Amino acid sequence: MNAEKTDAPRAVIVISSHVARGSVGNRAAVFALETLGFPVWAVPTVILPWHPGHSRATRIVPPLDQFKALMTDLERAPWLGEVRAVLSGYLGEAGQADAVASLVAAVKAKNPGALYVCDPVMGDSGGLYVPEPTAAALRDRLMPIADIGTPNRYELEWMAGAPLPDIKSVTAAALHAGPSTMLITSAPSLMAGGTGNFLLDGSQALLAEHRLIERPPNGLGDLTAAVYLARILSGQPPLKALQSTTAAVYEILARTAKRGGDELQLETDAQSLSHPMAMVQLRHLLHPGRDKRA
Repeated sequence: MNAEKTDAPRAVIVISSHVARGSVGNRAAVFALETLGFPVWAVPTVILPWHPGHSRATRIVPPLDQFKALMTDLERAPWLGEVRAVLSGYLGEAGQADAVASLVAAVKAKNPGALYVCDPVMGDSGGLYVPEPTAAALRDRLMPIADIGTPNRYELEWMAGAPLPDIKSVTAAALHAGPSTMLITSAPSLMAGGTGNFLLDGSQALLAEHRLIERPPNGLGDLTAAVYLARILSGQPPLKALQSTTAAVYEILARTAKRGGDELQLETDAQSLSHPMAMVQLRHLLHPGRDKRA
Protein backbone atom coordinates (compact mmCIF):
# COMPACT_ATOMS: atom_id res chain seq x y z
CA MET A 1 0.00 0.00 0.00
CA ASN A 2 1.07 3.56 -0.55
CA ALA A 3 2.25 5.47 2.49
CA GLU A 4 -0.31 7.99 3.73
CA LYS A 5 -0.39 10.69 6.36
CA THR A 6 -1.51 9.29 9.68
CA ASP A 7 -4.11 12.03 10.07
CA ALA A 8 -5.66 11.47 6.63
CA PRO A 9 -9.21 10.08 6.65
CA ARG A 10 -9.08 6.28 6.41
CA ALA A 11 -12.30 4.95 7.90
CA VAL A 12 -14.98 3.30 5.79
CA ILE A 13 -18.65 3.12 6.74
CA VAL A 14 -20.07 -0.22 5.57
CA ILE A 15 -23.85 -0.60 5.52
CA SER A 16 -25.15 -4.08 4.74
CA SER A 17 -26.50 -7.33 6.16
CA HIS A 18 -25.01 -9.14 9.16
CA VAL A 19 -24.99 -12.92 9.53
CA ALA A 20 -24.01 -14.88 12.63
CA ARG A 21 -22.40 -17.63 10.52
CA GLY A 22 -20.76 -17.08 7.18
CA SER A 23 -18.88 -14.57 5.07
CA VAL A 24 -21.49 -12.49 3.28
CA GLY A 25 -22.58 -8.86 3.60
CA ASN A 26 -20.82 -6.97 6.35
CA ARG A 27 -18.99 -10.10 7.48
CA ALA A 28 -17.12 -10.21 4.17
CA ALA A 29 -16.69 -6.47 3.61
CA VAL A 30 -15.55 -5.57 7.12
CA PHE A 31 -13.04 -8.42 7.29
CA ALA A 32 -11.53 -7.47 3.93
CA LEU A 33 -11.28 -3.75 4.63
CA GLU A 34 -9.80 -4.20 8.09
CA THR A 35 -7.35 -6.82 6.85
CA LEU A 36 -6.23 -4.33 4.22
CA GLY A 37 -5.69 -1.61 6.81
CA PHE A 38 -8.90 0.42 6.89
CA PRO A 39 -10.89 1.00 10.10
CA VAL A 40 -14.58 0.28 9.60
CA TRP A 41 -17.82 1.63 11.03
CA ALA A 42 -20.22 -1.28 10.44
CA VAL A 43 -23.97 -0.71 10.22
CA PRO A 44 -26.29 -3.75 9.93
CA THR A 45 -29.38 -3.36 7.76
CA VAL A 46 -30.71 -6.79 8.73
CA ILE A 47 -29.51 -9.54 11.07
CA LEU A 48 -29.69 -13.19 9.99
CA PRO A 49 -28.36 -16.46 11.45
CA TRP A 50 -26.84 -17.35 8.04
CA HIS A 51 -27.38 -16.72 4.35
CA PRO A 52 -31.01 -17.69 3.63
CA GLY A 53 -29.83 -19.77 0.67
CA HIS A 54 -28.68 -22.41 3.17
CA SER A 55 -32.00 -22.93 4.96
CA ARG A 56 -34.79 -21.04 6.70
CA ALA A 57 -33.33 -17.92 8.31
CA THR A 58 -35.05 -15.53 10.71
CA ARG A 59 -34.77 -11.89 9.58
CA ILE A 60 -34.41 -9.15 12.17
CA VAL A 61 -34.83 -5.80 10.42
CA PRO A 62 -34.39 -2.75 12.67
CA PRO A 63 -37.53 -0.56 12.83
CA LEU A 64 -37.10 2.15 10.22
CA ASP A 65 -37.37 5.02 12.71
CA GLN A 66 -34.60 3.48 14.82
CA PHE A 67 -32.43 2.80 11.78
CA LYS A 68 -32.81 6.40 10.65
CA ALA A 69 -32.03 7.66 14.17
CA LEU A 70 -28.82 5.61 14.27
CA MET A 71 -27.78 6.92 10.85
CA THR A 72 -28.50 10.48 12.00
CA ASP A 73 -26.23 9.87 14.98
CA LEU A 74 -23.47 8.90 12.57
CA GLU A 75 -24.06 12.07 10.53
CA ARG A 76 -23.52 14.12 13.70
CA ALA A 77 -20.58 12.09 14.99
CA PRO A 78 -17.59 14.19 16.05
CA TRP A 79 -15.38 11.64 14.23
CA LEU A 80 -17.11 11.99 10.84
CA GLY A 81 -13.97 13.64 9.47
CA GLU A 82 -12.21 10.27 9.81
CA VAL A 83 -14.44 8.80 7.09
CA ARG A 84 -12.99 8.44 3.61
CA ALA A 85 -15.64 6.25 2.00
CA VAL A 86 -19.08 4.73 2.36
CA LEU A 87 -19.96 1.28 1.01
CA SER A 88 -23.58 0.15 0.99
CA GLY A 89 -24.86 -3.31 0.10
CA TYR A 90 -27.95 -5.28 1.03
CA LEU A 91 -30.87 -3.27 2.39
CA GLY A 92 -33.38 -4.71 4.85
CA GLU A 93 -36.17 -2.58 3.38
CA ALA A 94 -36.67 0.15 0.82
CA GLY A 95 -36.96 2.96 3.37
CA GLN A 96 -33.36 2.48 4.46
CA ALA A 97 -32.16 3.96 1.15
CA ASP A 98 -33.07 7.52 2.15
CA ALA A 99 -31.06 7.21 5.37
CA VAL A 100 -28.07 5.87 3.44
CA ALA A 101 -28.28 8.76 0.97
CA SER A 102 -28.46 11.29 3.80
CA LEU A 103 -25.38 9.82 5.48
CA VAL A 104 -23.47 9.84 2.19
CA ALA A 105 -24.31 13.53 1.78
CA ALA A 106 -23.10 14.28 5.31
CA VAL A 107 -19.82 12.43 4.75
CA LYS A 108 -19.18 14.25 1.48
CA ALA A 109 -20.00 17.61 3.09
CA LYS A 110 -17.35 16.90 5.70
CA ASN A 111 -14.85 15.39 3.26
CA PRO A 112 -15.55 16.35 -0.39
CA GLY A 113 -13.04 13.76 -1.57
CA ALA A 114 -14.90 10.86 0.05
CA LEU A 115 -16.12 8.04 -2.17
CA TYR A 116 -19.49 6.32 -2.17
CA VAL A 117 -19.64 2.76 -3.49
CA CYS A 118 -23.11 1.31 -4.08
CA ASP A 119 -23.31 -2.46 -4.34
CA PRO A 120 -26.99 -2.82 -5.32
CA VAL A 121 -27.55 -6.26 -3.81
CA MET A 122 -30.91 -7.40 -5.15
CA GLY A 123 -30.65 -10.61 -7.17
CA ASP A 124 -28.76 -13.12 -9.25
CA SER A 125 -29.36 -15.45 -12.18
CA GLY A 126 -32.57 -16.66 -10.51
CA GLY A 127 -34.07 -13.17 -10.44
CA LEU A 128 -34.72 -10.68 -7.63
CA TYR A 129 -34.42 -11.92 -4.06
CA VAL A 130 -35.51 -8.63 -2.49
CA PRO A 131 -38.94 -7.01 -2.81
CA GLU A 132 -39.28 -4.89 -5.93
CA PRO A 133 -39.63 -1.63 -3.94
CA THR A 134 -36.22 -2.33 -2.36
CA ALA A 135 -34.65 -3.00 -5.75
CA ALA A 136 -36.23 0.20 -7.09
CA ALA A 137 -34.83 2.20 -4.17
CA LEU A 138 -31.33 0.88 -4.91
CA ARG A 139 -31.70 1.76 -8.58
CA ASP A 140 -33.42 5.13 -8.25
CA ARG A 141 -32.13 6.53 -4.95
CA LEU A 142 -28.63 5.17 -4.39
CA MET A 143 -27.08 4.27 -7.74
CA PRO A 144 -27.46 7.82 -9.13
CA ILE A 145 -25.43 9.32 -6.26
CA ALA A 146 -22.67 6.68 -6.23
CA ASP A 147 -19.13 7.29 -7.44
CA ILE A 148 -18.71 3.56 -8.09
CA GLY A 149 -21.44 0.99 -8.72
CA THR A 150 -20.74 -2.73 -8.35
CA PRO A 151 -23.78 -4.70 -9.55
CA ASN A 152 -23.57 -8.20 -10.87
CA ARG A 153 -24.74 -8.71 -14.45
CA TYR A 154 -28.21 -9.90 -13.39
CA GLU A 155 -28.74 -6.86 -11.17
CA LEU A 156 -27.68 -4.62 -14.04
CA GLU A 157 -30.12 -6.47 -16.30
CA TRP A 158 -32.98 -5.76 -13.91
CA MET A 159 -32.03 -2.10 -13.62
CA ALA A 160 -31.74 -1.82 -17.41
CA GLY A 161 -34.94 -3.76 -18.02
CA ALA A 162 -33.32 -5.94 -20.69
CA PRO A 163 -31.15 -9.07 -20.98
CA LEU A 164 -27.41 -8.42 -21.28
CA PRO A 165 -25.97 -11.43 -23.09
CA ASP A 166 -22.66 -9.91 -24.16
CA ILE A 167 -20.11 -7.23 -23.29
CA LYS A 168 -21.55 -4.79 -25.82
CA SER A 169 -24.96 -4.82 -24.14
CA VAL A 170 -23.40 -4.74 -20.66
CA THR A 171 -21.40 -1.68 -21.69
CA ALA A 172 -24.49 0.13 -22.97
CA ALA A 173 -26.38 -0.59 -19.74
CA ALA A 174 -23.44 0.45 -17.57
CA LEU A 175 -23.25 3.83 -19.31
CA HIS A 176 -26.80 4.64 -18.22
CA ALA A 177 -26.70 3.18 -14.69
CA GLY A 178 -25.65 6.41 -12.94
CA PRO A 179 -22.17 6.06 -11.39
CA SER A 180 -19.20 7.35 -13.39
CA THR A 181 -17.36 4.11 -12.61
CA MET A 182 -19.06 0.75 -12.97
CA LEU A 183 -17.59 -2.60 -11.91
CA ILE A 184 -19.88 -5.39 -13.11
CA THR A 185 -19.29 -8.84 -11.65
CA SER A 186 -20.38 -12.10 -13.33
CA ALA A 187 -19.82 -10.33 -16.64
CA PRO A 188 -19.87 -12.24 -19.95
CA SER A 189 -16.43 -13.63 -20.65
CA LEU A 190 -14.51 -13.77 -23.90
CA MET A 191 -12.70 -16.80 -22.46
CA ALA A 192 -14.32 -20.22 -23.03
CA GLY A 193 -15.63 -21.54 -19.72
CA GLY A 194 -14.85 -18.29 -17.97
CA THR A 195 -16.44 -15.36 -16.19
CA GLY A 196 -15.23 -11.85 -15.60
CA ASN A 197 -15.28 -8.53 -13.83
CA PHE A 198 -15.92 -5.66 -16.25
CA LEU A 199 -14.76 -2.15 -15.36
CA LEU A 200 -16.01 0.89 -17.23
CA ASP A 201 -15.05 4.45 -16.33
CA GLY A 202 -14.61 7.68 -18.23
CA SER A 203 -11.48 6.58 -20.08
CA GLN A 204 -11.21 2.81 -20.21
CA ALA A 205 -13.11 -0.46 -20.55
CA LEU A 206 -11.37 -3.42 -18.94
CA LEU A 207 -12.30 -7.08 -18.52
CA ALA A 208 -10.56 -9.30 -15.97
CA GLU A 209 -11.38 -12.97 -16.58
CA HIS A 210 -10.84 -16.33 -14.90
CA ARG A 211 -12.31 -19.79 -15.22
CA LEU A 212 -15.83 -20.33 -13.92
CA ILE A 213 -16.26 -22.32 -10.72
CA GLU A 214 -19.69 -23.94 -10.53
CA ARG A 215 -21.95 -23.45 -7.50
CA PRO A 216 -19.71 -20.91 -5.73
CA PRO A 217 -20.37 -19.86 -2.13
CA ASN A 218 -22.24 -16.61 -1.53
CA GLY A 219 -20.49 -13.34 -0.73
CA LEU A 220 -18.30 -12.90 -3.81
CA GLY A 221 -19.95 -9.61 -4.77
CA ASP A 222 -19.68 -8.23 -1.25
CA LEU A 223 -16.02 -9.19 -1.13
CA THR A 224 -15.26 -7.78 -4.59
CA ALA A 225 -16.79 -4.38 -3.79
CA ALA A 226 -14.84 -4.10 -0.53
CA VAL A 227 -11.49 -5.22 -1.97
CA TYR A 228 -11.80 -2.95 -5.00
CA LEU A 229 -12.61 0.00 -2.74
CA ALA A 230 -9.59 -0.78 -0.56
CA ARG A 231 -7.34 -0.91 -3.64
CA ILE A 232 -8.60 2.46 -4.88
CA LEU A 233 -8.25 4.05 -1.44
CA SER A 234 -4.69 2.72 -1.31
CA GLY A 235 -3.85 4.63 -4.47
CA GLN A 236 -3.88 1.86 -7.04
CA PRO A 237 -4.95 2.93 -10.56
CA PRO A 238 -8.19 1.29 -11.74
CA LEU A 239 -6.45 -1.20 -14.03
CA LYS A 240 -4.22 -2.52 -11.25
CA ALA A 241 -7.09 -2.40 -8.75
CA LEU A 242 -9.30 -4.49 -11.04
CA GLN A 243 -6.61 -7.05 -11.74
CA SER A 244 -5.53 -7.50 -8.12
CA THR A 245 -9.11 -7.52 -6.82
CA THR A 246 -10.16 -10.18 -9.32
CA ALA A 247 -7.08 -12.26 -8.51
CA ALA A 248 -7.69 -12.05 -4.75
CA VAL A 249 -11.38 -12.97 -4.89
CA TYR A 250 -10.81 -15.76 -7.41
CA GLU A 251 -7.96 -17.20 -5.35
CA ILE A 252 -10.11 -17.26 -2.20
CA LEU A 253 -13.00 -18.80 -4.15
CA ALA A 254 -10.83 -21.49 -5.71
CA ARG A 255 -9.25 -22.44 -2.39
CA THR A 256 -12.64 -22.55 -0.66
CA ALA A 257 -14.07 -24.71 -3.46
CA LYS A 258 -11.11 -27.10 -3.28
CA ARG A 259 -11.80 -27.62 0.44
CA GLY A 260 -15.50 -28.13 -0.22
CA GLY A 261 -16.47 -25.13 1.92
CA ASP A 262 -20.02 -23.79 1.82
CA GLU A 263 -18.83 -20.31 2.85
CA LEU A 264 -15.84 -18.24 1.78
CA GLN A 265 -13.05 -19.03 4.25
CA LEU A 266 -11.64 -15.54 4.57
CA GLU A 267 -9.89 -16.09 7.87
CA THR A 268 -7.94 -19.01 6.38
CA ASP A 269 -7.09 -17.20 3.16
CA ALA A 270 -6.53 -13.67 4.49
CA GLN A 271 -3.09 -13.56 2.85
CA SER A 272 -4.81 -13.76 -0.54
CA LEU A 273 -6.42 -10.38 0.07
CA SER A 274 -3.05 -8.65 0.34
CA HIS A 275 -0.84 -10.74 -1.94
CA PRO A 276 -2.88 -12.79 -4.42
CA MET A 277 -0.94 -15.18 -6.62
CA ALA A 278 -3.74 -16.28 -8.95
CA MET A 279 -3.42 -15.39 -12.62
CA VAL A 280 -6.26 -13.58 -14.36
CA GLN A 281 -6.62 -12.57 -18.00
CA LEU A 282 -6.88 -8.79 -18.41
CA ARG A 283 -8.30 -7.40 -21.64
CA HIS A 284 -8.43 -3.80 -22.82
CA LEU A 285 -11.71 -3.34 -24.68
CA LEU A 286 -12.80 -0.53 -26.95
CA HIS A 287 -14.21 2.30 -24.84
CA PRO A 288 -17.62 3.49 -26.12
CA GLY A 289 -16.46 7.10 -26.01
CA ARG A 290 -13.57 6.27 -28.33
CA ASP A 291 -15.96 4.37 -30.56
CA LYS A 292 -18.04 7.53 -31.00
CA ARG A 293 -14.96 9.58 -31.89
CA ALA A 294 -13.81 7.07 -34.50
